[in-house]
Amino acid sequence: MEPEINLGVPSSKKHNVRDAASWEREVITNLANAGLKEQKRARRWGIFFKLLGFAYVGIFLIGMMDWNFSNMFAGGRHTALVELTGIIADGENASADNVVSGLRAAFENERSAAVILRINSPGGSPVHANYINHEISRLRGLYPEKPLYAVVADICASGGVYAAVAADKIYADKASIVGSIGVRKDGFGFVDAMDKLGIERRVMTAGEHKGFMDPFSPQDELEKDHMQMLLDEIHQQFIDAVIEGRGDRLASDAKIFSGLVWTGAQALELGLVDGFGSASYVAREVVGVEEIHDYTYREDVLQKFARKLGSTFFAPIRETFFHPVVR
Repeated sequence: MEPEINLGVPSSKKHNVRDAASWEREVITNLANAGLKEQKRARRWGIFFKLLGFAYVGIFLIGMMDWNFSNMFAGGRHTALVELTGIIADGENASADNVVSGLRAAFENERSAAVILRINSPGGSPVHANYINHEISRLRGLYPEKPLYAVVADICASGGVYAAVAADKIYADKASIVGSIGVRKDGFGFVDAMDKLGIERRVMTAGEHKGFMDPFSPQDELEKDHMQMLLDEIHQQFIDAVIEGRGDRLASDAKIFSGLVWTGAQALELGLVDGFGSASYVAREVVGVEEIHDYTYREDVLQKFARKLGSTFFAPIRETFFHPVVR
């Protein structure tokens, strides 16, 4: 019998080769599956941390916003409150747009029995103060059954008085500061200092008086008189508004319009206020509806950011021009 001739791999070695190949495939498969699982795990954690980040930012923004739900869910009769706090000027919390927005919402709500304008302001822009004054008068005409009371906190000066005199009545504390019915324009003159330093002023204008009130140029008497005329006219507008608003309640005393300030007790004698009391006192004792709901318009954080961004670019340009200040 002839010996079997086998040119291939011995049987035992064949099994070893197949086992090695199977082991390699298994290892590669396990590694691939492990990689896929790790990618899925990393993706899930990535999504989790992104959601966590969005939630954190959302909570931060919500916390920064001035939410005011009291007037949205007011179930019954209440006294509406609008704050006028700080400088009355564009871009400030007490700008005419902000104050008027709050006043309109307060008057338009059928559940508000009366409106309190709580003032704590040293004054500001005559334009904004006049706007608030006129809007109070307009709203009182539209809603004659809904009175508006002004309540003075620490100070109600100049532009604050301009706004307050449109109210039905004004209340203050005995120690409150009330008055400053006047107009001012601040400035400086650097002509002598420039001469001492040997600095030459170079300015070009089109218009004979375009550069008037320039602090680096000598003061011109004609331009000075013109500026005084502007201040006097605005002052007279202020006086007319006070007389129209207060009427016969004003004492016959020219010092009222001199720009001086008075305590709340003195203001009562002069007819600038009608009595003493806080917002809660007025709501409880005068309106007869003790529950107070705040209608003050407040910007959220995004609005404040946008406004500040705009101010950064345009404030230097705006300040270049003349703005009289009622204070």
